[in-house]
Amino acid sequence: MGPIFAELKKEFEGKVEFKKVNVDNEGDEAAKFKVMSVPTFVILKGGQEVDRKVGALSKEVLKSWIEENLP
Repeated sequence: MGPIFAELKKEFEGKVEFKKVNVDNEGDEAAKFKVMSVPTFVILKGGQEVDRKVGALSKEVLKSWIEENLP
């Protein structure tokens, strides 16, 4: 998922903020968002969760999901 994440981060630069959390090193952050499985993708708006996906996703699915959640 790393390469796909990096590609989409570049494609959405200036529109979406991406943050990658290492659950082993940042357990508090993972717990804050109740991450139980990796990978977990969370979309926040105004600091509030609006959507979540769990599991590996294709670039096309992930990109479409992000676009659906853009203002």
